[in-house]
Amino acid sequence: MMDLVVLGCSASTPTPQRSLPAIAVRIEGDVLLLDCGEGTQRQMMQHGVSYAQVKAVFISHLHLDHFLGLFGLGETLRLSGRAQAIEVFGPPGTARFLSSFGPREIFSVHEIKKEQLGAKQPLFTINNHDVFVLSAPHGARVNAYAFIIRERERRRFLEKKAKDLGLAGPMFNEIQHKGSIKVGKKTIKLEDVTYVQPGKVVAYSGDTSYSHELARAAKGADLLIHDSTFDETQRPLADEKAHSTAADAARTAKEAKVKQLLLFHISGRYRDPAPLVEEAKKIFPHVIAAEDGLKISL
Repeated sequence: MMDLVVLGCSASTPTPQRSLPAIAVRIEGDVLLLDCGEGTQRQMMQHGVSYAQVKAVFISHLHLDHFLGLFGLGETLRLSGRAQAIEVFGPPGTARFLSSFGPREIFSVHEIKKEQLGAKQPLFTINNHDVFVLSAPHGARVNAYAFIIRERERRRFLEKKAKDLGLAGPMFNEIQHKGSIKVGKKTIKLEDVTYVQPGKVVAYSGDTSYSHELARAAKGADLLIHDSTFDETQRPLADEKAHSTAADAARTAKEAKVKQLLLFHISGRYRDPAPLVEEAKKIFPHVIAAEDGLKISL
């Protein structure tokens, strides 16, 4: 199970309504951060996300609005006496940026390599959840990434059927280890009394223009969090800045057949994001706009 908390969803600069980009993903008591914009640690306090539970941070690219909050968060954790380093995954150059921060031991930096992009091997694994990385188009001179968090499938018991067939107590463990078990004269197979529950999937675009690769990687996701900086009236600016419009986000969601789209990285020109939601819903119906403090459980 994943619980998400939007800590900030503004584009480039904070506004009175929105802090800079950061999303906390809580997985069985541990926290992953998708980006860490300036002010993230205060937003964590405001919205009930524990510093102590942060295990890893995934930086989509090295524009200041997406990683500047690491410095404050790191200093707070250092002052609190934290011994375990935060795993930080980011583009080439991440280590150089963080090297200016004195107590570097609070971060364990992993710069993403080309061979890790779109690979079947996860970048990071925690609590039966894998994090994968792929390239995101955000201008020719920017190494930008999207991230997919994928829960591994689980085998669940059909309890009533299992009990009706005579399974009880330690038999449940035995059939899981052996694959079958004898109950009286009958042999009960594991697949007779269980089903496979697919894992939940979250896709996070970071800053991006429309990406067919992202749509493919996010196929069937429970939640797509997508750059929606502009509406279509600002198409020339979106193209110039290599950002997406709400319509781009909706096209990605439709192509990927995701269950829900969260519009994210919203320009300060939209104090009310209703025009973005309206634009997206013309293409894909299951749309909500991010707002600071929004909580989503999957």
